[in-house]
Amino acid sequence: MNKAIIGRKVGMTQIFAEDGKVIPVTVVEAGPCPVVQIKTVETDGYSALKLGFLEAKEHALTKPELGQFKKAGVKPCKVLREVRLEKVEGYQVGDEVKADVFAAGDKVDCMGVTKGHGYTGVIKRWNQHRLKETHGVGPVHREPGSMGANSSPSRVFKQKHLAGQYGVENVTIQNLEVVRVDVARNAILIKGSIPGPKGSVVTIADSVKAK
Repeated sequence: MNKAIIGRKVGMTQIFAEDGKVIPVTVVEAGPCPVVQIKTVETDGYSALKLGFLEAKEHALTKPELGQFKKAGVKPCKVLREVRLEKVEGYQVGDEVKADVFAAGDKVDCMGVTKGHGYTGVIKRWNQHRLKETHGVGPVHREPGSMGANSSPSRVFKQKHLAGQYGVENVTIQNLEVVRVDVARNAILIKGSIPGPKGSVVTIADSVKAK
């Protein structure tokens, strides 16, 4: 990655292109993100930036967390994340990464945590079909189906689709397009949807597989 920023998902809307086409976009409040620490190949074995996002009160942080911000001379932040970059030259501790790091037309990858759905069955979790709602089927209309043979292998194979926790997973959506950047409002408009519910924290980085 050559550039990245931390943001908060505001929601979805739509804008009109110059040719009149409707473009569905996700609005992300991106930055400003102060640089809390710079890691280099010489000192840490790899190059990265540690960025903060959303100001926080001092009593809301632990002493080790607070110490990092005081050492950098940066106001405490609720979110502190590390983003690996190929080059960190040009950055200094205390600098702010703003939305203008990206421009319209850029290809980006968006990383976030998906919305949680709790413990769900196989129909909602894996999009399976229910059984027929007729006589003789029995009270198993929403069951996962056969567990396998009895005598051999006498067990349930791994990776079988069963009920369980659905959502709250780290997901990356690649090759999304930046439609518009509003520096005054710290907003980035990205075509399509990105992971996570409204208000969730996301990371936007330049695409590693840009087409």
